[in-house]
Amino acid sequence: MKTTKRLIAVLLSLVFVCGAFAACGESNEETTTATTDKYKIGIVQLVEHVALDAATEGFKQAVIDELGEENVEFDVQNGQNDPQTCSTIANQFVSNKVDLIMANATPALQSAAAATADIPILGTSVTEYGVALNIQDFNGTVGGNISGTSDLAPLDKQAAMITEWCPDAKTAGLLYCSKEANSQYQVDVVKAELEKAGLTVTLYPFSDSNDLAQICTTAADNSDVIYVPTDNTVAENTGIIDNICEPKKVPVIAGEEGICSGCGIATLSISYYDLGYTTGKMAAQILKGEADVSTMAIGYAETQTPKYNKQNCDALGITPLEGYVAIEAE
Repeated sequence: MKTTKRLIAVLLSLVFVCGAFAACGESNEETTTATTDKYKIGIVQLVEHVALDAATEGFKQAVIDELGEENVEFDVQNGQNDPQTCSTIANQFVSNKVDLIMANATPALQSAAAATADIPILGTSVTEYGVALNIQDFNGTVGGNISGTSDLAPLDKQAAMITEWCPDAKTAGLLYCSKEANSQYQVDVVKAELEKAGLTVTLYPFSDSNDLAQICTTAADNSDVIYVPTDNTVAENTGIIDNICEPKKVPVIAGEEGICSGCGIATLSISYYDLGYTTGKMAAQILKGEADVSTMAIGYAETQTPKYNKQNCDALGITPLEGYVAIEAE
């Protein structure tokens, strides 16, 4: 009898042990499935500066708000202001089979577009998609696997700001990086507007940060006012421009708030965080199957805010115009 009872006890123990192992196996399977089911989003950001950083943060927050933080995995990579590095990052995203690529700034978008025609791509902080992607007669929808949002503020209004803030100016210098296609687009439009207003306009392109100081010095020496567009190389090097233009008492009108806070007196700016947030909502729609990227029109900022840099205005003895809001100091 004792032997029989012992045998039954051993058999019951084995049943419990096997059951425990089976439960563990089920638990591991559930954990693996949950991880696999996460949406993988690759973010390639051209370079770190205030505007692009804000767009990335807005994008991530919108995706989290729409999909839930537990359901998404971000891989954020910095292109170090180098298109080749952006290409390497984009190709790695393709190899990793991400579900969507967010490309922050024009060279990042161009790199992502060259890397894949299948994975959905959303651009942000891109001024003009027709220029960026060499699309003739661009109608507002890229098609294929690409859409996104534009940071283009009305260039005619930015040009008007130059004559409003500097009514006595006769000469204007337009300073920009020649490697950024959308910067060229912006200065061409602003140049035409300023020439209509009677100003003598000179373009001052620089190739990279190494020759920015030399070109900026030439521009400041020959201009009553300088305009800089939404240019990523400028945004990364506003200190160079400020250190040259402020001592020479040459005011700078900027294409966006981050640049203006570093070296300008005034801007007509959008919220890059809001722009990124809009892009993130677009991403969520695509990932949930609620929208087709090929038919999504490019989105634009709904509002632009006229702002001024109090510190620079004070240094140059310029009284801010009515209707402009002071940029908050960080």
